[in-house]
Amino acid sequence: MKKVTLELGGKSPLVIFDDADLDEAAAVAQFGVFFNQGQACIACSRVFVQEGIYDEFVAKSKALAMQRVVGNPYDEKTEQGPQVDEKQFNRILALIESGKKEGAKLECGGARSGDKGYFIQPTVFSDCKDDMRIAREEIFGPVQQIFKFKTLEEAIDRSNNTQYGLAAGVFTKDIEKAMMYVQGVQAGTVWVNNYLNVGVQAPFGGYKQSGLGRESGEEGIHEYCEVKTVTVKILQKSS
Repeated sequence: MKKVTLELGGKSPLVIFDDADLDEAAAVAQFGVFFNQGQACIACSRVFVQEGIYDEFVAKSKALAMQRVVGNPYDEKTEQGPQVDEKQFNRILALIESGKKEGAKLECGGARSGDKGYFIQPTVFSDCKDDMRIAREEIFGPVQQIFKFKTLEEAIDRSNNTQYGLAAGVFTKDIEKAMMYVQGVQAGTVWVNNYLNVGVQAPFGGYKQSGLGRESGEEGIHEYCEVKTVTVKILQKSS
């Protein structure tokens, strides 16, 4: 039998409580989903925002997205280049259309950028629901979905309401609240008041359909080892 480890995709949640630094959280959330044109397995494509700050967060996210520079990746001013190929380009646009049809509110973007190449406008949806396609399927593109929640318990339950479990994040000034979320969320990597910070010392991998085994850290070495049990009968008992 072949021994394998699998690091697969995700639909990672980022939960933002109403006591968080809103400007920092909005900026980190944007980078977390638009990084590498959204082509990141750990992209925080599901952003859950507590109801008291929801409208303000959406407005900040929309403004940040509309400021992003899309274009030639060899230009130093460019923040977002093209998608990897035509197939993925068309798939992302189809998922954006499904979000519109299923009732999510398109705040900005939602279409091709320019008239050639596989460029997509930075897209932000609000009023998203957990049963929408854009909430269930990994888009792997520059599409941010923002959800509203009320309580910590609700945030945990809805974060886990997915077949994936690769990564998650939480923003709050209450460390006890953060640790409750960390314990409850089903994800291989969880960031508190930051996102996308990785290192070779830390194990990386997922729960559920996000993979098998771990990369990096001591746990990553274990995947390349076999455990051997040796049992020895001693003929003469030592003193």
